[in-house]
Amino acid sequence: MYEKKFQNIEFQKSAPKIKYLPVDQGYEVAFFGRSNAGKSSAINAITNKKNLAKTSKTPGRTAALNIFDIDSERRLVDVPGFGYARVSESTRKDWVDLINEYLKTRECLRGAVLVMDIRHPLKPQDCHFLEWLQQSSLPGHVILTKADKLSLSEQRRMLQKVMQHLPESISITVFSAKDKLGVTEVQKILLDWYCL
Repeated sequence: MYEKKFQNIEFQKSAPKIKYLPVDQGYEVAFFGRSNAGKSSAINAITNKKNLAKTSKTPGRTAALNIFDIDSERRLVDVPGFGYARVSESTRKDWVDLINEYLKTRECLRGAVLVMDIRHPLKPQDCHFLEWLQQSSLPGHVILTKADKLSLSEQRRMLQKVMQHLPESISITVFSAKDKLGVTEVQKILLDWYCL
């Protein structure tokens, strides 16, 4: 039902620097997460577009802000992953600087999704991002990906563990791109942020 709202989504551009982003107006929702958390697979499942965000067996392939147009006013942004990627220290610093500048300056940003592997949540970078979200007025949502790798009881245990570290203002979904678990729930949240 909700996926019809994403049916016209398409890649617009990659922006290695803030100055290359589209005009700062309309509605943007950005996806953040560690390089091996399953961010691209989650985006593809949510938009029901198999190859929209490029997935790779080598984490860290997203090296710029990848912009996807939903319509003329609404965009989804795939942000470079942090943490795992085998890149030089200077490249990693460039990514951190890019993310920080994006978060501080982008006025059309309407919500942030933090993607975490349910088996390995709350790494230092995740916690740092959650702290930033809590201090900002930006709506936030956590997606615990790769839930199909755990039993139902393990999923519940990890969900409870993560929820203990989340402020009430940040919502959370147990998610599996493979099994489509949590997809509808996340679609609804995004559409609320997009005012659709």
